[in-house]
Amino acid sequence: MMTRVFRPTLFRSGLLIVAAGLALAGCATNKGKKDQSYIARDVETLYLVAKDNLDRQQYKTAAAMFDEVERQHPYSIWARRAQLMSAFSYFVAQDYAEAIGAAQRFLSLHPGSREAPYAYYMIAVSYYEQISGVQRDQKITQQALDAFGELIRRYPNTDYAADARLKIDLARDHLAGKEMEVGRFYQNQGLYLAAISRFRTVIDQYDTTSHTPEALHRLVETYLALGLPEEARKTAAVLGNNYPGSKWYERSYALIAKKAPRPAPAAG
Repeated sequence: MMTRVFRPTLFRSGLLIVAAGLALAGCATNKGKKDQSYIARDVETLYLVAKDNLDRQQYKTAAAMFDEVERQHPYSIWARRAQLMSAFSYFVAQDYAEAIGAAQRFLSLHPGSREAPYAYYMIAVSYYEQISGVQRDQKITQQALDAFGELIRRYPNTDYAADARLKIDLARDHLAGKEMEVGRFYQNQGLYLAAISRFRTVIDQYDTTSHTPEALHRLVETYLALGLPEEARKTAAVLGNNYPGSKWYERSYALIAKKAPRPAPAAG
């Protein structure tokens, strides 16, 4: 099961493009005023209030205020910036559905923007943060993989793509872990053909993950349970050739020696 170390490095230079260059760090306009999101205000005041809430880690309020910038002043340059800041604010508030929605809205309105890679990354990492244990449905894991894949396809030479490649490896390992869990369940229930299908999926589709050696060993066990010693020996040989120092090979070697030793050659 994959350990969820999913906090993205969102504060690297260039990621918070929206706030960069605006010299807002010292601003605290309208501090202390609350529940005024829907009062008509000039665009700069709205943006500064939203930024102030973000600085004070009032993320949901900040997101709502950034949304209000877009609602009240949809054609200003501030609105484009506010869309990304809204996505970021929702993200750090762990409201991932809203973060995805804000980033997708930005891309629909500004598909050619230089900030588009950031928006694609925000969508992908918002899915990634929602990946749950292998006991749960893994639809969200596949959505994360698809979103990271789209980011890499469009912007392969960005820092976002480099981070996406690492997270893809972790997500694929997670999906392989799910296949292994189901395969072990079938194996324990004596449903050996169903188990073989799951273990083969790991070997064929997720061969670079950490689960491949165990999948090969489980195939050895399953083939022996089905009375197929030759298939078991072939699989153990593959395991030994590729993972000779693995504990799974040691277990398969011992199992083969015990249950399916090669017959001694006939005398003379």
